[in-house]
Amino acid sequence: MSSGSAPDTSRIRTALTGYRVMAWATGIWLIALCYEIVVKYVVQVENPPSWIGVVHGWVYFVYLLATLNLAVKVRWPLWTTVGTLLAGTIPLLGIILEHYRTEQVKEQFNLQAPAARAPAEPAPDRDVTGSPSPTD
Repeated sequence: MSSGSAPDTSRIRTALTGYRVMAWATGIWLIALCYEIVVKYVVQVENPPSWIGVVHGWVYFVYLLATLNLAVKVRWPLWTTVGTLLAGTIPLLGIILEHYRTEQVKEQFNLQAPAARAPAEPAPDRDVTGSPSPTD
């Protein structure tokens, strides 16, 4: 087993990606669940789709696992972890909090993608044959 920062950042990056995907999936399914509740109790449709709640429950469970995985790897304090876990129960809060947690983890572990390198000097204009144009 090697002890280096590269495997750690690789594992953190993987855990962060899992957390981000599940935060968005949980948020979207929670919005769908709210829609189901409104259709059932406000609009009073007799037979709304009841499977949305089941799917949201399973997606939220996977979100909990992904969040705990990330929290352990980045060593979040207890209240940060609990707050992030509970954010998946409030519509849109999990998605909003995901943005801030992602920025925090990227900054803490220097996970920003390298900036695209701009060419130092623009290439000279060339004609169809590839030779420099007469203006050069």
